Amino acid sequence: MFRVRLLFIASAVSGGILLAGCTVGPDYRPKAAAELGVPDAYSVTPATSPEDLTRWWQKFDDPVLGQLVEQAAATNLDLAQSVARLRQARESLIQNRASLLPTVSGSAGYQRNENVRGGGRSFTLPDGTLVDTGGGGTNSVSLGASASYQVGVFGEIRRTVEASRADYAASGYDYATVLISVESEVARNYVLARLYQQQLANARASLAIQDDNLEIAGFRVQAGLVSSVDAEQARAQRAQTAATIPSLDQQYAAAVARIGILTGQAPGALRPLMAPVKAIPTGPAAVGVGIPGDTLRQRPDIRSAERALAAATARIGVAKAQLYPALAITGNLNTNATSLGSIGDAITGSLFAGLTQAIFNGGRLRSQVRTSEAATDGALALYQSTVLTALEDVENAVVALQTAQERERQFAIALDASNNSAILSRSQYRTGLTDFTTLNQQETALLSARNGATQARADAATALIALYAALGGGWDSTVIPEAPPSAPNTSEAR
Repeated sequence: MFRVRLLFIASAVSGGILLAGCTVGPDYRPKAAAELGVPDAYSVTPATSPEDLTRWWQKFDDPVLGQLVEQAAATNLDLAQSVARLRQARESLIQNRASLLPTVSGSAGYQRNENVRGGGRSFTLPDGTLVDTGGGGTNSVSLGASASYQVGVFGEIRRTVEASRADYAASGYDYATVLISVESEVARNYVLARLYQQQLANARASLAIQDDNLEIAGFRVQAGLVSSVDAEQARAQRAQTAATIPSLDQQYAAAVARIGILTGQAPGALRPLMAPVKAIPTGPAAVGVGIPGDTLRQRPDIRSAERALAAATARIGVAKAQLYPALAITGNLNTNATSLGSIGDAITGSLFAGLTQAIFNGGRLRSQVRTSEAATDGALALYQSTVLTALEDVENAVVALQTAQERERQFAIALDASNNSAILSRSQYRTGLTDFTTLNQQETALLSARNGATQARADAATALIALYAALGGGWDSTVIPEAPPSAPNTSEAR
């Protein structure tokens, strides 16, 4: 009899599962590139084969830069927050998946009853002694099991799991988006730090020359060859150049401090590592950009927006399912005995299947459906906007790289000409063939050309970094990022 009842319960649950074959709501369909307004090629560069950009910083051939980027990827605190959000999304998926299965619980109990007063028997012995036997006691042992199953007849549970799965994937892509941002920010600040080092070197080199000019002007004033105006001009020029050094020192310190924070360290932790003066890193002159379709597959923010759209679409089904009946199946088995040896001699069980249907709710459920549909429309618009913004980022970065490289070429010419002009003017001033105003102008032009060439080189490196980030470089796009294994509960450990 016990087996028959178990089979009956199992059959009822199986029947409920079969009933759950109807799923309401729209099925998500990925959008084609043409539906998103994606062109076949970029307008600013010819179509080329895309490069492997997983570790784009290695293309700069700068070991310190590579060390800092990889350290940030491992210890950055913004990334730690993203990992925590990713773990939360995974646990939410696990919890929603559990709703697909029955919930089973068990119970056990033991009870002892004693008569504290009265309720016993008394009798008289042959010798006349009255004996009271007391009330005695009884034992009661019980075991039970219960199961409940919420049958998603119209697919509300499966749609919820579908949405959670999409949310989990979106959280993984969000992590990759933060990773790309952190990597590019470290590289950008590294370039800035090297730029300020070079500009400081330029200022100090000019300062040394201006010290010589001030000395020469002083000699010429003492010799009566020129007025004291030359000496005052030389002194003013030197002071103006010297005044730029504290500002450059401050900017350099800020860039190094920022790198320290990005790598999860104190602001001054990287000063010893960054102290040796190094050249601004230079990468390849060109990058295989590919076509816009490649960017759609490589950019994690685009893929996150696509998964968010899938989740919003699934939630329409969750909302629509609330308009239809809900089926719940519950069952239990119980046994009671006066001792453990007789447990199981008598078993009782029950099975209940119930339907609930909303009859009147003032239009709340249909409003929830419309809310979900509006959220899906918003997610689609965000997806399209993210795609177009990504394409804009790529085109802007390509143009920025091209213009920075052209500026670098022109500044190289200007630097060569300014250097030659300054050398000639310095020689002519010493021999009295030109005045100090002309020399001052040439020295100023030389310093400007040096800083311009240095800035253009840094701009080219920064534009290249921005292009790598715009293309979605810095992560393995063939793998959906997943949460690491759960760590021990640190609050309990404390």
